Amino acid sequence: MKSPELLERKEGADEPWMKNLAACETQMRTQGYTTDFKVEKNHLCTYDGKKSFKPADVNIVNFYRFEGVSDPGDNSILYVIETTDGTKGTLADGYGAYSSEDVSKFMAKVPGIEKKVPGNA
Repeated sequence: MKSPELLERKEGADEPWMKNLAACETQMRTQGYTTDFKVEKNHLCTYDGKKSFKPADVNIVNFYRFEGVSDPGDNSILYVIETTDGTKGTLADGYGAYSSEDVSKFMAKVPGIEKKVPGNA
């Protein structure tokens, strides 16, 4: 039987940067994921508009979900992305009922998304 301490421990609780979206984005930047992405016209694009990628050109390296403490509208997800040309960055979106339909449709077309838990490589 698990001890009560283990039952109360939440995933990511030992990593301060996993507690909120802003801290996680900052941590990903230190790991080289510096490009901000958006989804536009069925493509993943850089915010400066200089690059555009099809779903087949996108690899979701990891993703993190965050829940608002008191407001379900604060639910969000951060996708950590690397493209076939080596561009590395992040894409933030609402989660659940608050997600962007464009982002959801695009992500559904990305070939594979696998969650990687820190320490379990």
